[in-house]
Amino acid sequence: MFTLAAFRAAFPEFADTARYPDAQITFWSTFATAQVNPDRWCQQTLMGIMLYTAHEITLAAQNQKSGVIGGVPGGTAGPASSKTVGSATVTYDTQQAAEANGGYWNLTNYGKQFLRLARIFGSGVVQL
Repeated sequence: MFTLAAFRAAFPEFADTARYPDAQITFWSTFATAQVNPDRWCQQTLMGIMLYTAHEITLAAQNQKSGVIGGVPGGTAGPASSKTVGSATVTYDTQQAAEANGGYWNLTNYGKQFLRLARIFGSGVVQL
């Protein structure tokens, strides 16, 4: 059963109740509960609900941050693959860290974890 206390204990990075209000977590966890099929996830249903919730509130925090600095909340951008500061340039291979065909779920680490597990549980047990 999902509780705020269990969520914040499992994901202490969301402990700040001012930045991640209970109402927001409750909203997304309620939505996630309707999306995560317990017949597929079995004993890991709570993990799926928590990862789904963490993904959504991470995106919400990004939207809020954008709005605070005068940007348009809800804008989309993928991960940066390179950055230049002065004469130094850094480039990352973002495809190595992405889930294939993950789209929206690749926008956060929580989404990638959720998708990876959803694919495992959605396909049933496979033994090689």
